[in-house]
Parts: sequence; C-alpha cells; structure tokens
Amino acid sequence: MTARTNRQWILTARPQGDAFEDCLAWREQPVPEPGPDQVLVRTIYLSMDPSNRIWMQQASYIPAVPLGEPMWGVILGEVVESRNPRFRPGDLVTGMGAWADYCLSDGKGLGPVPRIPGLPLQAFTGVLGPTGLTAYFGLYDIGRPQPGETVVVTAAAGAVGSMVGQFAKLRGCRAVGICGSDEKARWLVEELGFDAALNYRGGPAELRRGLKAACPSGIDVYFENVGGWISEVAYGFLNLRARIPLCGLISQYNAAEPQPGPRNMDILLVRRCRMEGFIVLDYMDRAGEMLREVGPWLADGRLKWKVDVDHGLETAPRSLRKLFSGGNTGKLVVQVGEEPAA
Repeated sequence: MTARTNRQWILTARPQGDAFEDCLAWREQPVPEPGPDQVLVRTIYLSMDPSNRIWMQQASYIPAVPLGEPMWGVILGEVVESRNPRFRPGDLVTGMGAWADYCLSDGKGLGPVPRIPGLPLQAFTGVLGPTGLTAYFGLYDIGRPQPGETVVVTAAAGAVGSMVGQFAKLRGCRAVGICGSDEKARWLVEELGFDAALNYRGGPAELRRGLKAACPSGIDVYFENVGGWISEVAYGFLNLRARIPLCGLISQYNAAEPQPGPRNMDILLVRRCRMEGFIVLDYMDRAGEMLREVGPWLADGRLKWKVDVDHGLETAPRSLRKLFSGGNTGKLVVQVGEEPAA
C-alpha cells in the first residue's frame, strides 16, 4: 500500500448558516482493504460543488451525509486494488466518493475516465464531466435556445455558467453573464466570447440598468444558478414564453433562515414562461450524446474551459467556501493526489 494512513474529513454536525467548516473534523485511519466486489480508489481530484453544502444539511436527490461519516462528493481517482471484475488496478474512474485519500466503492456509479492524447485529465472534472453535462442538457434540453435569442446565465464565471454562455454562442444566441466582479466580467467577454457580462455587486438598480442595456430584446432563456434578488431583477426582462432551466439556488444554501424568493413570480404567469428544475443525474445515460458534439468544439478551440485548482486534501473546507464567496473562476477542484504517469 502506498500510504499507511487514510486522511479524511468527517461530518460531525449539521451546519447552521454558513458555519459549515466548523462541522468538519480531520481524522486519520488505516487505509481500508476492499471486500468482495469492492474497489479501493486513490483520490486524485475532488470536485467542489454547491451541492456539497446541501448534502451536509439534508437529504435532497441523494441522502444527506450521515453524521460521523466521511464527507462525500464527486471524485476522479485511480483504482489501486480491485475485487470487482469490472475494474482493474490502474483504471481511472469518476463518481461519488469520500473526502479522503482513499475510498472504497462497490463500483455502482463509478464510470471510466478515458485517456485522450493531448487532453488534460482535469477536463474530466469539468467540461467533460458532470459540469459539462449540466450546462449542455440544462441549456439545450430545457432552455431550448434558438438562433438570435438572448440567453442570460447567473454565476456565469463558475463551472456551469461559463459553459452555458459558450454553448449559447455556439447555437447562434446572444450570451449575457451575471457574475461577482469586474475581473470576472472581463474574462467572460474577452476570453470566453460572451456578448456582455454584468457585476451584480452594484446592487439591484445597477443590475437593472445593466440588463436593460445588455438585453435590448429581453431575455428568452434565463439559466438559474443563484436565485434571490438577482432573479427578481432578471424576471422583469423575461420575454413571452421564456424558458428558465433551474439548475441551482446558491444564494439560499447558507441561509440560517428561509429567504424570500422573487416577489414578481406573477411575471411567469402573465408572460407564460416555463421553469423546470433538473439534476445532472437525469442525463448521465446520455453523456455520449454530449461528448460527440462537444468533442470537436474542444479540439478546434471553439470551447474554452478553466479549472481552478487548490492543492491538498486539508484545503477542502476552505476551498468549498470559495463557491459562496465568489473566490473561484471556472471549475473548482482540490488536487488530493498525483496524476498517474501517462
């Protein structure tokens, strides 16, 4: 075995408000041995996602993390021992796993990660992983943008939002991003090709003025990642029969008390808009469909992607906080272990 101990983050209590770091404890135990039909996976990359915060608190589309057990999330890792016929040592895999150096799995939900010459392994944590699937199917299946329409996406400089805007442009749409800094807004426009990007930190009145200028023909697709007052402002620009893919509500996850939602929901009725929530698990069996279209865009440089990497398992709680403070650009991951030699 390559390590004598297995470092882990354990969930010790249900978070109250934004104090989730206080609910995680560091523990070291012997590296576990796989039982029948199990595999032992060495973590290379640990995905940081807003859903991690939900799983600490309550059951959602999957059960809550049990107290006293390792925190979990999406990992990319290497099989080091296997008693499951589907996997061999050396296989690269991705799926649900522990916030730990090593984790055991029965193989259910683990998928292979191909080695593609010239494509960094980090791509499978983002654009070719759950992030890419979320942006692709959320926009195309639920948003159904048509050439010439205007697509607005919140948390636009994050993992999903930065993909949504580019996918909109690739379908001939006008792409407008809402983000948390002027620097991020410049990145969206100058590097990713968004038509416009707005910094919401100036407050509701400034955002309203910005949307009026950036969306002269209104909003046809509003890709929802945030909720709260930002959505309330954006709803005022929705066009007749606009579509709203509901991907996330990150402004609500750390709230100690229930937060008021948009007060102008009547707009959805009067303008006959359609809002639909979705989870990436709904589309896992269609991953090949996404890869066939996105692959050529990556190969010829039409689609750009960024991974924001923090180093060391010990940084995971602080890294997760970045998602709620606007401290990351692109897909956020923690590198736990070394990548294997090609």
